[in-house]
Amino acid sequence: MEALSKDADPDGVGRLIMDELRRIKKSEATLSGELIPYNIVPLEAPSLTNAIGFFPEVRGAISAVKYTEQFPRLPADFEISGQRDMDMFDLLEFVFGFQKDNIRNQRENVILSIANAQSRFDIPVGADPKLDEKAITVVFLKVLDNYIKWCRYLRIRVVWNSLEAINRDRKLFLISLYFLIWGEAANVRFLPECICYIFHRMARELDAILDHGEANPAASCICENGSVSFLEQIIRPIYDTMAAEAAENNNGKAAHSAWRNYDDFNEYFWSPACFELSWPLKKDSTFLMKPKKRKRTGKSTFVEHRTFLHLYRSFHRMWIFLVVMFQALTIIAFNKGNINLNTFKTMLSIGPTFAIMNFFESCLDVLLMFGAYTTARAMAISRLVIRKVLEERNKNNSAQYFRIYILVLGVYAALRLVLAMFLKLPACRALSEMSDQSFFQFFKWIYQERYFVGCGLYESTSDYIRYVLYWLVIFGCKFTFAYFLQASHTSICSLKEISFSSIKPLVQPTNIILHLPSLEYSWHDLVSKKNNNFLTVASLWAPVVAIYLMDIHIWYTLLSAIVGGVMGARARLGEIRSVEMVHKRFESFPEAFVKNLVSSQSKRMPINRQSSQASQDNDKIYAALFAPFWNEIIKSLREEDYISNREMDLLSMASNTGSLRLVQWPLFLLSSKILLAIDLALDCKDTQADLWSRICRDEYMAYAVQECYYSIEKILHSLVDGEGRLWVERIFREINSSMLDGSLVITLSLKKLPVVLQKFTALTGLLIRTETPELAIGAANAVYALYEDVMHYLLSSDLREQLDTWNILARARNEGRLFSRIEWPKDPEIVDQVKRLHLLLTVKDSAANIPKNLEARRRLEFFTNSLFMDMPPAKPVSEMMPFCVFTPYYSETVLYSSSELRVENEDGISILFYLQKIFPDEWENFLERIGRADTGDSDLQENSSDSLELRFWASYRGQTLSRTVRGMMYYRRALMLQSYLERRSLGAEDDYSQTILPATQGFELSREARAQADLKFTYVVSCQIYGQQKQQKAPEAADIALLLQMNEALRVAFIHVEESSAGDGMVSKEYYSKLVKADVHGKDQEIYSIKLPGDPKLGEGKPENQNHAVVFTRGEAVQTIDMNQDNYLEEAMKIRNLLEEFRGKHGLRPPTILGVREHVFTGSVSSLAWFMSNQETSFVTLGQRVLAYPLKVRMHYGHPDIFDRIFHISRGGISKASRVINISEDIYAGFNTTLRQGNITHHEYIQVGKGRDVGLNQIALFEGKVAGGNGEQVLSRDVYRLGQLLDFFRMLSFYFTTVGYYVCTMMTVLTVYVFLYGRNYLAFSGLDRGISREAKVLGNTALDAVLNAQFLVQIGIFTAVPMIMGFILESGLLKAIFSFITMQLQLCSVFFTFSLGTRTHYFGRTILHGGAKYRATGRGFVVRHIKFADNYRLYSRSHFVKALEVALLLIVYISYGYSKGGAVSFVLLTLSSWFLVISWLFAPYIFNPSGFEWQKTVEDFDDWTNWLLYKGGVGMHIQTLRGRILETLLSLRFLVFQYGIVYKLHLTGKDTSLALIDEKVHFFQYGAECRYCFMLIVDFGKWIYGFSWIVLVGFVMIFKVFTFSPKKSTNFHLMFRFIQGVTALGLVAALCLVVAFTDLSIPDLFACILAFIPTGWAILCLAITWKGIVRSLGLWDSVREFARMYDAGMGVLIFAPIAVLSWFPFISTFQSRLLFNQAFSRGLEISIILAGNKANVQA
Repeated sequence: MEALSKDADPDGVGRLIMDELRRIKKSEATLSGELIPYNIVPLEAPSLTNAIGFFPEVRGAISAVKYTEQFPRLPADFEISGQRDMDMFDLLEFVFGFQKDNIRNQRENVILSIANAQSRFDIPVGADPKLDEKAITVVFLKVLDNYIKWCRYLRIRVVWNSLEAINRDRKLFLISLYFLIWGEAANVRFLPECICYIFHRMARELDAILDHGEANPAASCICENGSVSFLEQIIRPIYDTMAAEAAENNNGKAAHSAWRNYDDFNEYFWSPACFELSWPLKKDSTFLMKPKKRKRTGKSTFVEHRTFLHLYRSFHRMWIFLVVMFQALTIIAFNKGNINLNTFKTMLSIGPTFAIMNFFESCLDVLLMFGAYTTARAMAISRLVIRKVLEERNKNNSAQYFRIYILVLGVYAALRLVLAMFLKLPACRALSEMSDQSFFQFFKWIYQERYFVGCGLYESTSDYIRYVLYWLVIFGCKFTFAYFLQASHTSICSLKEISFSSIKPLVQPTNIILHLPSLEYSWHDLVSKKNNNFLTVASLWAPVVAIYLMDIHIWYTLLSAIVGGVMGARARLGEIRSVEMVHKRFESFPEAFVKNLVSSQSKRMPINRQSSQASQDNDKIYAALFAPFWNEIIKSLREEDYISNREMDLLSMASNTGSLRLVQWPLFLLSSKILLAIDLALDCKDTQADLWSRICRDEYMAYAVQECYYSIEKILHSLVDGEGRLWVERIFREINSSMLDGSLVITLSLKKLPVVLQKFTALTGLLIRTETPELAIGAANAVYALYEDVMHYLLSSDLREQLDTWNILARARNEGRLFSRIEWPKDPEIVDQVKRLHLLLTVKDSAANIPKNLEARRRLEFFTNSLFMDMPPAKPVSEMMPFCVFTPYYSETVLYSSSELRVENEDGISILFYLQKIFPDEWENFLERIGRADTGDSDLQENSSDSLELRFWASYRGQTLSRTVRGMMYYRRALMLQSYLERRSLGAEDDYSQTILPATQGFELSREARAQADLKFTYVVSCQIYGQQKQQKAPEAADIALLLQMNEALRVAFIHVEESSAGDGMVSKEYYSKLVKADVHGKDQEIYSIKLPGDPKLGEGKPENQNHAVVFTRGEAVQTIDMNQDNYLEEAMKIRNLLEEFRGKHGLRPPTILGVREHVFTGSVSSLAWFMSNQETSFVTLGQRVLAYPLKVRMHYGHPDIFDRIFHISRGGISKASRVINISEDIYAGFNTTLRQGNITHHEYIQVGKGRDVGLNQIALFEGKVAGGNGEQVLSRDVYRLGQLLDFFRMLSFYFTTVGYYVCTMMTVLTVYVFLYGRNYLAFSGLDRGISREAKVLGNTALDAVLNAQFLVQIGIFTAVPMIMGFILESGLLKAIFSFITMQLQLCSVFFTFSLGTRTHYFGRTILHGGAKYRATGRGFVVRHIKFADNYRLYSRSHFVKALEVALLLIVYISYGYSKGGAVSFVLLTLSSWFLVISWLFAPYIFNPSGFEWQKTVEDFDDWTNWLLYKGGVGMHIQTLRGRILETLLSLRFLVFQYGIVYKLHLTGKDTSLALIDEKVHFFQYGAECRYCFMLIVDFGKWIYGFSWIVLVGFVMIFKVFTFSPKKSTNFHLMFRFIQGVTALGLVAALCLVVAFTDLSIPDLFACILAFIPTGWAILCLAITWKGIVRSLGLWDSVREFARMYDAGMGVLIFAPIAVLSWFPFISTFQSRLLFNQAFSRGLEISIILAGNKANVQA
């Protein structure tokens, strides 16, 4: 009706419609309250179904924002939405023109914020509850904290005079204004200081308006048409400028320096110059100037130029330190270890080194600021000049100036030391931060740039000492090792080459080489002949220097493993690592649980530990408090199909609220204990005390016996009445009396116990069934039979005679009344006891087998272990910190469809088949749960409910959104249970029962529990394109709607696009951010719709998706969860404890991000998944444990960390979104938090599930994305500022755990190249043989040792140390050893070596050329075979080419290098390099399902040849001139092979000339003309290098002749064929003549191939690099043919071994067992057989 009224005549029908609407709303208030959409709190109208509005703190918050008479009057025609009273948000809407839905959204946000803040203090009482001033002040200071710091930084006044001068209403107005600005800012939310500027201006306007009696619109928000709109007047101009700049990035391909990103816009407001924007915004300011062709606004204070020099600029202190230390160690070594005056004088050369490197860094500061604001460049130049003046010194080291030099050096060192103390030491740093004096700030600025962020990056003195000691240990180990025994750790991740060539041992060989007489070179040397063999020395030292620069990471890894292991042990991780340990320690679980996870409001009964009886009662109370939570955990395991119904019964715990005095433990602890106790009784020949002593050796056996005895008494007492009850009482009285006397073995005949218990078991078997007349008769007969056996068999003869002569009993027996009728159990307590006792008597299984499922075991082990770890005590739900879970989603799988589950791949394997084989026990449990235990797969499809259950079952085992939603909703379930047990009432006072614990059945239906949970927890999934999916009727939209229906607290945010046609035919688009939930009919109900200034995706997709929806989050904390994660109910119960960490003490500052442990649940899918799981688990546990403490450099590495929501939304959000540079968006949240004085901690008593990629291609794409993201981080301002502003030791920790890890990875591979190219230089030049000969003559064995460096192979000894330590800590030593050996047998070394190449390639190429991007991995189940051509295209540039280059280096080294040991010695020396080559070439096929099946191999060959001949193209497109020049320089290295090899040919002899004419040629040496021609050919060998190029050109021409397409010359077809034939014959004849009549040998021909292949590749790389020029010359088609030939050659080299291995069937079987677990491997083999049979039948 409202929609109709908008189109109707406002003075006619429209007015009548609106009047009718008002009447309906007034008369049907309750109904409208239920129908008006709301998010959490029904503010627009009252609701009877939602109890949140009845909580006193919520009512007080609503009352606090109400409109009062003191506020300016609003116009009479101002319309209020809904049935509510006017409040201050209405005033803000009228004055600034905020959107109505933004107003509604932030009204609820503010009310919930102040209500929850109030609940932390106390709950207001009374009919009209009022909020405390301190609660509002807390929210006020937290929300505006960044604004206050911004004002202080710019030295301007805040908008209020003092905190005491503003009243509660002004505080609420300012809080509301800030949230409203933020809520409608759209992409401007990424500019937190821009929002501070807008708030500052608007708050002053608001102050002026509040001081007047009448409310008027703010001048800054009035549009040209007279309307008032904050979006149009404030946000849109800024957004339009940002959008124009974003359009300049050419979809991420343009240089970062060519356009302004979000950071550039935000940093404009770090200077007082921002006030030049004026207010209202000055549209012609440089800030709002849109880029034009040659006129654009420069970047702010940083320019992201694409260069490796950023590594030096950002971390120059580390590089200077390493170089200076290397220089010092080398000086000491060359002085033979003597430290004297001469050594000291030489050491002073460190000063100039230090100065030069500092000056170079200062020059980079200027050079890399090209493209920034003029003022920023001027500041950088000024700092350079001033630092240069201060660092200028006399560098003349002669005798007359030596003292002056020492004086200047000492003064400078003292000055730097004093400044370092004030800038770096925590105690002094605090003083420097508090000083605002200009001269002090000036000196700080000289050595450290001043930004708004990065101030106060210091830790407490104790933390500082800890991480300084950590690094001193590393330095001590590193430099000692580097000096005495430098191990050249050529880390190939799982394989290391160790060359014992250190600084000290290299000194003597270096001196010898430098002073050797002139050596004979095998080639024409251009460098080393005149400079003491410089290249020879460099080739020896280069690997040592490279390793020296990167091996510090190895020492860091080793120490972090040790420290992390010790810390984990201290934290009590891994104490419970098996089901057996769970059994042994179960008695202690209730007390530990109550201590940590139960709030004070749930501890209803007084606890007294004074006496043993009281202690037993306390145990009972603990068990009663623990039981409902434990049972709910077990129930969730059953719902997830990890356990069966029977296991659930055995694992469940009795309520312990009944009249039994002892604790009733779960039956899986007591199973078979009664039977064992009976066996002991039967064998008993001693006294009662001895029997009881034997029973008590197993405490759970004692518990079982006691419970069985008391339960039998209670059950029998309830079943019978009259004489039967008297008999029962008499029997147990006698037994109790005999036990007190110690004469039980005399009173009872224990030999007959089995007979009696057998009868009683039969009785309980009847009683657990539903009562019928027949069963009642049968039960009565069973009781009488039991009476007969007890009387005749169990009791002693004396007692039997007494009972037989008991008149009352005898009379009843004679009259037939004894046990003629029984009272069937009706009391719930008796019913439960009967069921429990029956299981206790019948279960014979060992408790070690329960639960059988490994995942269920793991979860219970971790949960019970965490109960003994340190954690904050739990607050009551009403007082806990509210939080929100936030999940971004794009178009991934929500729920598997039936067709997706059943569609078969080319091997006949469906997802359902795969899951059934991987999770067989869970499949059986699922069928049992839905009551289809004997039903086939096809039958499940016929029933719609069963089909839906099947879809959910499969989806919960994949990486789907439905799995994530189910897991996160456990938070709400846990909070409802906890709130229900706390029994909070809606009255003024909380009333708790002190005697009875409530039953937990139906807690999810409790109105109060649901309301309390919703007040503290919300879940928002940002489904960016959900609107489009609904319009297209995509299955994902239907699945998301289904999730909304199933989860009432779930909210979905999405971008809605409305298109409208303009008058000129153009289509205009309007963008809205919407939030929906499911209504009572299961349909989508729109809650909020906030208009956006334009397309929200200006940067990276995921952070933009998060940003548009973050306005719908609530609470003080937000947990970021990816859509491939999971959660568990038992872990959700600990969320209250975790959130209390925000208020704990973790250093100088309270935490702003809480790191959470992850469990990778995809580890069981395949061997690759297991490798990734172990690697990831090592990092997210031990690695992050050390990063958080003691190193204090943990960042945000992705989900599931918990953010301080208010801290982050007021500082730019939970991620950064600038295009490409922020491709790894998550980690920038950690950078931003650290720079803005946040604190990041890590906690391991709680875990969240996470999925990882499970196939090699998926893993490679993921690692490529991460490595590329780290390459972009190198260029970023965040890394630069952290590298500059952190103290030295913390900076080292930061470097080696972020970009430094990838730098060291790349250095690892580069060390292999440096070593091999150095060795090949010695081999080509012949110096290795010459030097060895000279050294032998001189008798120098040290030099001989250097040239014959011994390599040791160490499988995973360094990188696997943290993983092994984690295994030992959490699994035990034996299991750790077994797991590690298993991983090695499954070729994990091959996988990790291959991953090393992936990271190196993408990291290096990103810095060189860019290209980092999001790479979708699919996250699905990888059971399909990847074709050879697909793998070849994916890995050819990243792995295959590099592997073949290393192989070529190795072959040349073996062919021409010198070693006394011969070829075997060479192979042993280079074994690890060969391992690298094999891993990089064949890993994609080793880990490819069905990679060695013959049929697949044949199909792959056909597919590859088709691609090669018809579809093949040339990749690698370089965009920039700088990139082309760098690629050209790198490609020139391939020319070395031809230059070196041609001088090794037999044809060459010993000539090393370059010219085509040699003066030594004698044309008439032999005199005969006929022999002249022959000698001319011979002397061509003396012109060999120049001639080699002629030969190469000839080969290219011949290649062109043979590849020329006849289709282009149809008129000369026969002539062309004739030319080809003649050319072929001529080529063969020429080769024969050259071999026959010259010194050219057959090996020389192969050597020529080795020489020409790399040269051809160099030419090809250069042609591709300069593609435009080559295309313009018309040579591109030839280049394509040339490239196709190389692809064919590389493909054959890789494919041939695969084809050979495919001949052997057992290879394929072995590969399946290697890739998958045994169950699936067996199923895979069967499916292949079936597929083959099916094919035969069809044939």
